Amino acid sequence: MMIIGVDYHPSFQTIAFFVEETGECGERELNHSDGQAEKFYRDLKQRGICVRIGMEATGYSRWFERLLAELDFEVWMGNPAEIKTKRVKKRKTDREDARLLLRLMREDNFPQIWVPDPENRDLRQLLWHRHRLVQMRTRIMNQLQALAMNEGYRWKKKLFSEQGRAQLEKLSLAPWASRRRQELLELLDRMNPTIEELTAAVEREARKRPDVMRLITHPGVGPLTALAYVLIIGTPARFQRGKQVSNYVGMIPSEDSSAGKQRLGHISKQGNSLLRFLLVEAAQAAARIHPDWRRRYMHLAMRRHKSIAKVAMGRRLAVRLYWMWRNGCEYSPSLEFGSYAGQLGTGHGVK
Repeated sequence: MMIIGVDYHPSFQTIAFFVEETGECGERELNHSDGQAEKFYRDLKQRGICVRIGMEATGYSRWFERLLAELDFEVWMGNPAEIKTKRVKKRKTDREDARLLLRLMREDNFPQIWVPDPENRDLRQLLWHRHRLVQMRTRIMNQLQALAMNEGYRWKKKLFSEQGRAQLEKLSLAPWASRRRQELLELLDRMNPTIEELTAAVEREARKRPDVMRLITHPGVGPLTALAYVLIIGTPARFQRGKQVSNYVGMIPSEDSSAGKQRLGHISKQGNSLLRFLLVEAAQAAARIHPDWRRRYMHLAMRRHKSIAKVAMGRRLAVRLYWMWRNGCEYSPSLEFGSYAGQLGTGHGVK
């Protein structure tokens, strides 16, 4: 068995390796652009060497992970934050990082994390692509609103109705402002069908998954939020209680307490930003259509602030969806706010 600690960078990687049978060890730097890294690992496979590789979770490594999966090498993906706490020396170099990863693997102290499968990752690209296009469309619509407001018209949502658009196109504008209006409208016309197509694809994927359809029964939760929740959380078995889900999504306050004095700050945001955004949006939708959620939201908004109340309701929704998924039950009005909410075996309609 060869154990390899990989300090990965987009253009190269530094490795530290150890062969258990012979005690051989060493360090190397492998380039990516000239195929040196790929050749090194394929050579190990041809020689029939059993390989275990440890690396920090990082971006731009998809091709490398596919290569290791193709070669059937064992891959350990580590939590960068926990690995950083295990560094003793106040010295950080690529070689030191590779040695640290190798040492943690040999000591069986490597902080492994859950890694989604390729299908999961590809579906996340669908969600991100739609999300970014919606953001771009919102920017375009805001620019069109600004053009209309500069001419003294404040139509809000009516601007994008058939009548509102006709009035916008009739406005007498200066030459460059007129060109801007025309090109923004053309961009909007091209983006709408694309976003509708991606939305339909999200709905098809949601219908294929019973867990997603179960979460959709909760007020305010649609196919997009439910599918994102299932893909990003992965499986409810990863967490023992709902508070851990809130922590994973990054919706709990950061804390700097000492000497018996508690100091809480803003939410940590140490999680998937897309899921966090969707949970807050879905919680606001639930507060608009469901009386219990609206009552809770108004109570928090009066005590603290509307922005804090929105995040708190999003966190509560994340916990509620977790218990619905873990217990395999659909939404039930009998399981609402309270200390008993979401617990196993409570007898309040959860089976």
